Amino acid sequence: MDREGKPSIMEILAEVRDNLTPKGKVLADYIRGNPRKVVFMTTRELGAACGVSESTVVRFAEQLGFSGYGALIQALRDHMDAGLTLMDRIELMEGQGADGERVARIILEEIEILKGLLENLDMKAFRRVVQQVQSARTIYVVGARLSYTVAYYLAWSLIKIRCGVELLKGSDTTSIDRLSLSGGEGDVVILVATSRYPNELVRVAKAARRVGHRVVVLTDSFRSPLLGFSDEHLVAPARHIPVFGSPGPLVCLARCLLHELLRSGDGSVRAHLERLEAVYRENDIFFNPDVG
Repeated sequence: MDREGKPSIMEILAEVRDNLTPKGKVLADYIRGNPRKVVFMTTRELGAACGVSESTVVRFAEQLGFSGYGALIQALRDHMDAGLTLMDRIELMEGQGADGERVARIILEEIEILKGLLENLDMKAFRRVVQQVQSARTIYVVGARLSYTVAYYLAWSLIKIRCGVELLKGSDTTSIDRLSLSGGEGDVVILVATSRYPNELVRVAKAARRVGHRVVVLTDSFRSPLLGFSDEHLVAPARHIPVFGSPGPLVCLARCLLHELLRSGDGSVRAHLERLEAVYRENDIFFNPDVG
């Protein structure tokens, strides 16, 4: 079970197996026994491996309650991703072509993920997140390990848009102190979570909820353990299993939030930016080609 009480694909396969047709049982058993192979298979390849037709594979996915074969593979990917070690991930890369092919594959995977984000982003939830961030007294942006990269980018950019932004490291236990002593009411905690999900970030999420903070989660899977602690969440689903994670789609999601916040119509953002630019000029922060 995940944090929201939803069964994993392996639990679904085990639960329904006795009610499947003979061909369905063959497919279920093959998936359960060979998840690392199946996650890269097309309907044709899986059908050939199990001695059934492509249409049987598609119907099987729908019988399990998925919208199609792609959704089944996504559920399998999500189930596997959290439990794979670094060595497991490296082994999955073996036999994926020459160097040029591997580079092209990685770039195409990133494009595919971004297209999926464009097609499936919950715009109602997106607007609610923008409103919460705009109205928050203080915003705490928290990441841990790989997700700290995205959290840093988001917080650093938010500081240029408004006051009252703090960046916290989920791996630093003093972050729990900071959130616990901040009061909670009127504050928003933005948690950025990427696979593999650190337990330290889960502990920060629990602390934020105990205090009464509004919690927004930006993550890469609908099976992310952080979703169970969120008031609002935005998901940029990863459709492949990376070795070290894939923060690119979450950076894109953060950029979308930042651009919406920049469009605030009350004039406060422009005034904040003008003050910031004055500080830059006074302290000669950035290179200026017009200054000799």
